[in-house]
Amino acid sequence: MTTAPADVVKSLAPTGRLRAAINVANPVLVQTGPGGATSGVTVDLAQELAHRLGVPLQQVVIDGAGKSFEAVKAAACDVGFLAVEPARAAEIDFTAPYVIIEGVYAVRADGPLKSNDDVDRAGVRVAVNKGAAYDLFLTRSLKQATLVRDEASFDLFLREKFEAVAGVKQGVVRFAETHPNVRILPGRFMEIQQAMCLPKGRDAGAAYLRAFVEEMKASGFVAAAIARAGQEATVAPPAG
Repeated sequence: MTTAPADVVKSLAPTGRLRAAINVANPVLVQTGPGGATSGVTVDLAQELAHRLGVPLQQVVIDGAGKSFEAVKAAACDVGFLAVEPARAAEIDFTAPYVIIEGVYAVRADGPLKSNDDVDRAGVRVAVNKGAAYDLFLTRSLKQATLVRDEASFDLFLREKFEAVAGVKQGVVRFAETHPNVRILPGRFMEIQQAMCLPKGRDAGAAYLRAFVEEMKASGFVAAAIARAGQEATVAPPAG
């Protein structure tokens, strides 16, 4: 049974079901099991929201943040789970973040790069997943290094012998653990604020979604979901 007002249900689930973009490219937020079954904090939040709206959940599984953004922007999905970025916020609406993760670099173990600052030099090529939050951030912040975008940045880094690859910390750590010729640079180059999002123009839904995220953080729901998934991430502080 729905606990949300009728105008909110219409705003967030205009087709009678909640179409949620589930980005399986972020291993911190979504895990994929046998047969392609999805789990993780993103899925848990989507299920809880659908329950409160009193509608079925339709998971739209997508393999990339850029594709997720396009699906929400086009209203092919009703909600999504993306990092807050100015370029995205101009096109879709965001809640405050519910979790914070880190963006880090991996480099060749025999290479000269020792710190995050070393990466921004002429001749340094950085592989990134196209449309990811760190792609957008590094597009703004890197002045001399060259960004190269691909759907499989780790493969590109290895194949072309690039100087660096950027990614979400947990994914980069797993990559480095299976490649002894790779090391991770200390620290982080960015803080990634993961939030829920929806198409612009759905004002009733946006207000409800923002309150929903704050409740999920304050109640311990987000922390419990992260722990259940066996992941490490920081629950975002209350919205200011």
